Formats: sequence, structure tokens, C-alpha cells
Amino acid sequence: MMGHHEGQKELFAYQVDMDKRVHCDHPLRRVLAHVDFGFVRTAVAHTYGSNGHVSADPVVLVKLMFLLFCENVRSERELMRRVPERLDWLWFLGFGLEDSVPNHSVLSKARARWGAELFEMLFVQTVRQCVEAGLVDGAKVHMDGSLIDADASRDSVIKADTQTIARIREAYGAQERKLDEGKPPSARCTTNLTMLSRTDPDAPCVSKGPRSGTARPRYKHHRVVDDRHGVITAVETTAGDVAENEQVLPLVEQHERNTGKQTTAVVADRGYGTVGTYCALVEQGVRPHISAMHDTAKKDTGKFTKEQFRYDSSEDAYVCPVGHRLKPKRKHARRQMTDYVADKRV
Repeated sequence: MMGHHEGQKELFAYQVDMDKRVHCDHPLRRVLAHVDFGFVRTAVAHTYGSNGHVSADPVVLVKLMFLLFCENVRSERELMRRVPERLDWLWFLGFGLEDSVPNHSVLSKARARWGAELFEMLFVQTVRQCVEAGLVDGAKVHMDGSLIDADASRDSVIKADTQTIARIREAYGAQERKLDEGKPPSARCTTNLTMLSRTDPDAPCVSKGPRSGTARPRYKHHRVVDDRHGVITAVETTAGDVAENEQVLPLVEQHERNTGKQTTAVVADRGYGTVGTYCALVEQGVRPHISAMHDTAKKDTGKFTKEQFRYDSSEDAYVCPVGHRLKPKRKHARRQMTDYVADKRV
């Protein structure tokens, strides 16, 4: 006999056991098994007063921040909208079905109250707990950097000559970055000297590569990942035009300081493969596993420039200097551009 379920809101739910609703091999169970978030209360206690409005539990706030990044949620507003729909998140936070979810503003207020130094301490404490749990070996690490788009529109970017941009930057009061002092020219992007974002003048305008489109305001996030279980043990955020190889030694030092272990090998891509990086690592007894950085200038030798191509409007094609035709292959409506390619046999 076929059954038919009549959905109806229950007035009482006394028999709901949240722990039984989360399966035994859920990733958040492993997080709680290895990481004790209780240390957060002691760490931030000095930032709260003894009377007045009672704030949200700092442990809950840190867990919410963890979910924000671990689950790749787009925003704090979106996170708070989704928390009541996820039984596993409610269980992880220690909430019941009837508990009220905090407003999204509590996260930004907590960051302002606690400060950057305290968040760094929380990160180090978490890394040390991972070390104690045997999740970090410390000897072999992987290193990389990623460009992060600044919260600034490309419409805010103005272009001018170097002298004009320098005067505008001074007028906007852009703070001098601590990494600028003594930085070699190879670590700076020349594009940033002729472009400036009015809403975020500290974010230099850089591109993600020669074929990645136009430059926009960006920062760069550098990180060290331990080889054993992929635990991030050291991080650094810089301006987007800071070269990755310039952060190798500071990140190695931070990794050893956070984990209390000696680094013996560093694995990285060719963006780190400079002579100075090799020598510095070898001098410290660290074995580099890094591909050599190629000379891009040699690759461009003998190539045609875009000015040498002639556009044939009758066939909507570009003609290269030796007569081969490049025809449209795909159109990007959002970017308002078209890709022209030659025949595969050319």
C-alpha cells in the first residue's frame, strides 16, 4: 500500500538529537576532534568589558569564520542565510533548531574589535594544535602565491603618466607599503606606475599574465602548505606587484616559528626559480625543488606584434605578415571581445 506523507509543521521537537543527524565520517566531526576552539575565549577576553550588552560567543564567531572560508561561501550575509538550513553547520556551532542565528554584522564587528595581531595569534595557535595532533611534519613544504582581486571596481582606475599618478597617489594619501623599502625593480610592476584606483590606492593594478586581459587592482596572498596533510602553516598578504620569490625566506622563517620544526625542502613553481632563491635556501640547508625561471624575452624573439596583423573587414579576419588568416572562433558577450585563431596546421 502506497503511503502519502502530510507535511505539517511540528509544534514541539523534544526528541531531535542533532548529534545523530550528522553522519559519523562528516569532515566537521574530524575538525572538532582535532581542534579545540575553546582557547579563543581566553585570547580575546581583554577586548571585552565587564558590563553592558552581552556579545555573541567568540568561539561561535570563529567557527562561523571557519565555515565562511571552508565552505567557500560568497559573503557573510549568505553564510547567515544558509546556517539555519544546514543541520551539520548548526551542530558544528553548537546550536539547536530553535536557536537564533547572529546577524552578519557580528563578524565584521569582531574583526574590528580583536585586531589583526590577535587573528595572527589565533592562526598560530591553530597551527600548533595541528602539530600536536600529528597533522604537520614540517620538513617538506609547498609554497605558492595567488592574486586576489581588491574590492575596487575597474571603473575606479585612472590612467596617466608616471608623474601624474605619483601626484594623485600622494593626494589620495596612499600609505607606503612596508615591503616597498629596498625592493628591487623586478619585484615591482611597471603598470602600477601609470594606473591608480581611486577607491583603493594601496592596491596596485596588475594582470594575471600576458594573456589574462587587462590589469585591475589586486593584492597577493602567499602561503606555505605542509606536505603531510596539506595544513597551511604560514601566510602573508602583500601588494599584488610583489614578486613571489621575495617572500621565500620570510615564509620559511614564519613556518619554522609557527610549527617549531626545521624545514629541509621547499617545493614551488618556476615563479620562484631565481638564482638568489636557490642560493638563499641552500645556505640555510634547505633543498629547493623549483624549476628554473625561463627568460620570457627570449621566447618573444622573432614573434609578430599585433600591429603587424592586417584586418580584412570583408571576411572578418586578420591576416598575419606571411599571409595566413585568423578567423573568429568564439565570442565573449560579457567581455565584449572575440577570439581570432589560425588553422591548426599553421
